[in-house]
Amino acid sequence: MGDELTQVGRIISSDACVEEGALWLSRAEPRFAVALEQTGALPLRLRADGFDQLLSAIVSQQVSVAAASAIWSRLEAAGLSTPEGVHGATEEELRAAGLSRQKIKYAKALAEAGLDYEALRACPTAEVVAQLTAIKGIGVWTAEIYAMFSLGRADVFAPGDLALQESARLLFDLSERPKERALREMAADWSPWRSVAARILWAYYHVAKDREGIR
Repeated sequence: MGDELTQVGRIISSDACVEEGALWLSRAEPRFAVALEQTGALPLRLRADGFDQLLSAIVSQQVSVAAASAIWSRLEAAGLSTPEGVHGATEEELRAAGLSRQKIKYAKALAEAGLDYEALRACPTAEVVAQLTAIKGIGVWTAEIYAMFSLGRADVFAPGDLALQESARLLFDLSERPKERALREMAADWSPWRSVAARILWAYYHVAKDREGIR
């Protein structure tokens, strides 16, 4: 268990973990303290792990929240939210549920990947991202979000996220929105609580969006 914890790092499992990370970050970087004064308590945002979480992420790509919810409801009703269901379904059945031709390919690739979701829980985050992004249709952002919220990793970030980039621009008074590489380098200073830093930046983004009318 000790070796496994060393590989995986700290796991966020409760609001107390988020609070601990937020306190550490506010001491390490005063601007996080300023953000927290405006955002208040941060959400835990943990989800289950497994096939359905990744399939849901594929369904949600490039569609509205309402459209994704409707498609997901149809997939569940038709028994197409499991690896077995997707693997055994015809293209017509998946299209009838609302998946595009491209997303059908992605869903099939995920179902056929044979991921050991339980074993992923014990893999280092870099290995989790590598395994997930090897599957067609799953990018780095999706893999990092999965590690953050489905696996509870405390020290993972998603610098490709546009809201995080914009929030960092505002909070750190940058002249322009940092690109993915620049924000990843910036976030290195927030280890070992980068997942909590992301939570702070997302929360601050919503505060700033309401205050300044950001799109």
